[in-house]
Amino acid sequence: MPFRHRVLDHWSRILEGAWQRAVKGGAATTPRTPAEAPRRRTDVRLTLPAATVWAASVAGLWLAPAALAVVCCGAVALGLLLLFRAARPCDRRAPGVAPTPVRRSFLATSAVALFLAAAAAAHSAVASSQRSEGPLAGAVASGKSVVAVVEVAGAPRALAAPGQAGPTERWSVPVWTRDISTGGVLLRTRAHLIVMGGRDWGTLVPGQLVRTAGKLRPPDPGREEAGILTASSPPGRPTESPLLQGSAKELQERFVAAASFLAPDPAGLLPGMVTGDTSVLDEGLDSAMKGVGMTHLTAVSGANCSLVLGALLLACRSFRLPRVPAAVLAGTGLGLFVVLVGPDASVLRAALMGAVGLISLAGGRSGRGLSFLCVAVIALLLIDPGLGSSFGFLLSVLATLGIIILGRRIIDWTPVSIPRWAAAGVAVPLSAQLMCGPVTVLLQPQFATYSLLANVIASPLVAPVTLLGTAAVPLVIPAPWPATALIAVAGTFSAGIAATVRFTSQLPGASLPWPEGVAGLLTMLFLSAVTFGTLWAASRPRRVAECVLASHRRIVALIEALESGQGSAVWRPGLRSVPGSSRPMVPLSPAGLDRAAGRGRLEYSTRLSGRNPRWPLRRSEQPVPRHRMQPPGWM
Repeated sequence: MPFRHRVLDHWSRILEGAWQRAVKGGAATTPRTPAEAPRRRTDVRLTLPAATVWAASVAGLWLAPAALAVVCCGAVALGLLLLFRAARPCDRRAPGVAPTPVRRSFLATSAVALFLAAAAAAHSAVASSQRSEGPLAGAVASGKSVVAVVEVAGAPRALAAPGQAGPTERWSVPVWTRDISTGGVLLRTRAHLIVMGGRDWGTLVPGQLVRTAGKLRPPDPGREEAGILTASSPPGRPTESPLLQGSAKELQERFVAAASFLAPDPAGLLPGMVTGDTSVLDEGLDSAMKGVGMTHLTAVSGANCSLVLGALLLACRSFRLPRVPAAVLAGTGLGLFVVLVGPDASVLRAALMGAVGLISLAGGRSGRGLSFLCVAVIALLLIDPGLGSSFGFLLSVLATLGIIILGRRIIDWTPVSIPRWAAAGVAVPLSAQLMCGPVTVLLQPQFATYSLLANVIASPLVAPVTLLGTAAVPLVIPAPWPATALIAVAGTFSAGIAATVRFTSQLPGASLPWPEGVAGLLTMLFLSAVTFGTLWAASRPRRVAECVLASHRRIVALIEALESGQGSAVWRPGLRSVPGSSRPMVPLSPAGLDRAAGRGRLEYSTRLSGRNPRWPLRRSEQPVPRHRMQPPGWM
C-alpha cells in the first residue's frame, strides 16, 4: 500500500474512533429532553415542493413567455413520468420486485413538486406577457406619457432620500391599471404598476380608484411589475375607499392621535409596533433601531400575528369553547388584524401560517412546524409569484425556519437549571439572527454587534406592547378612556424598548462595517455556522473534551508510527560514515535531514553525486585568489 494511502487510512480510523468516543460520552448538563425518550423527527417531505415552486416563481420573473411555456410543459411531462414509475407494480431491473414505499413516496412527492412548479410558472407567464408583449409593453419601452385610471393595490411606502430631514416628499404606491390613454389610444388592461408620486399619494388606501398623469418607464430586471409610472400630478378625485380599508385607516389615525400624550419616543414607537404606522417615529430612534438590528419591531409580521393569535385562542379556550368554534373566532380576529395593519408580504405569510396552524389544531394534529411553513410558502407563491424575489418575504421565511429548526435545539441544549422562558428568550432571537444574517448583510453591509443583547432585553416587553396596544385600537372611538389607559400602560413598555435601543446603539462598536456582496454573505454564513457549533460544543463539554483527548492520543501515535516506519524505509546499509565520526550515518528523517552522531548538527543527504556535504557548509581553509579589477576607463 502506498504511503499516502496508509496515512489516509490511519486518519480515517482516528476520526471514526474519536466520533464513536464522542457519541458514547455523556453531556455535562442534563438535557431538557430525556435521553431515553424517542426524538420526534422533522417532517421534510414538503421542502422539495416548496423549493421547486420558489425556483419556478423566481424563473418567471426573468424568462420570456415562450421559455415559461417550455418549462411548464417539461415539468408536467416529467411529473407524469414520475407518477407512472411510482404506480408501476414492479421494476424492470428486478422483475417481480415492487418498488419500496420510500421510493414510491419520493417519486410521488417529486411529481407533486413539478406540478406545483408548473402552476407557478403558468401564473408567472401572465405577468411576463404583460412585461414583454402587447401595446402596454410598447408604451413602457418607449417611455410615453399617459393618463391612467388605477386602483390602489397596497399601502403606500415612503421613499426616504439619503440625508433627508423632515417629512417624506416621495411615495411609492402599487396599483392595478384600469384604463390607460396614450397617443389617442385607450388601453383597457389590468397590469401591475408602481406609481412614484408626491406626498398626496401617501394618504391613499388600498381599493381606491384615482386618475393621474405621468410618464412610463421600464422596471428593473427581475421585477414583477410591468412598468413604473412617474406621476406628474397628484391623485385626482379618489373614490370612496372600501369600508374595511377606510375604517382601518381611520383607526390608525385615531390611534396615533390618542398616543400623542406620551413622550416622543414611545409616542412614535407604539403605533409602529401595533399598526405598522411609522409616520411619527423619531428619526434618531429609527436610525438607532437600524444600527442594532431591531427594525423588525415596526414591521408587523410573524411575531405580532403569533401573539394576537395566541391571545385569541387562550381567550376562547378560557370560555371553554369547543375546538372548532374557538379556531373560527381566532381566525376571524386574525383576519381583522391583518386588515388593520395592511396585507404586506410578511403579514400575509404570518397570517397564513396561523391559519394552517388553526386547521391542524382543529384536526387534532400539531408539532409539524416545518410542514406548516412549507404549505404557507407554496400557497403564497401560487397566489403571488412575485413574492419569490422579495427580500422581506425571504427574511420572514428564514426567521421562521430558524426558530423551527434551530430554536428548539438550542432550548433543548440548555441545562435544566435555566428556566425555559429564559432559554426561549435567548434561543428565538439568536436562531432568527443566525438564519437571517447572511441575507441581511446583502441589504445593509454592517454587523450589529449588540443585536442579540438588545433583542433579548426587549423581548419580554414586546408582548405587552403588542397585546395591550392591539386591544386599545378598536376602543379609541367607542371607549376613549379605557383605550387611553391601555395606551398608557403599553407606552410604558414601549418606552423601555426605546431606551434599550438608544442605549445599545451608543455602545462602542455597535455597528461595524462588513464586506459587501458575495464575500459578505459567505463570511456571515461562516460566522453563523461557527456560532451554532460553539453552542453545540458548550452544551456538551464532556464529549468535546473526550473527542479532543482522543484525537491527541491518536495524533501522537500516528507521529510515532510515521517516524519509526519512515526511518526503516530510508535506511540503506553501506552508506558512508559522517566525516570525523567512526559510526555509520544515522537513518534519514522524512524531511531529508539527519543528525550527525556525536556532533548535534544537521546533515543534508544528496543522492546525485554520492557526496554528503555538511550543512550549513564550512568556510574553506585555503584562501581563494582574487583578481584585481581595473576601474572602467583606466586606459
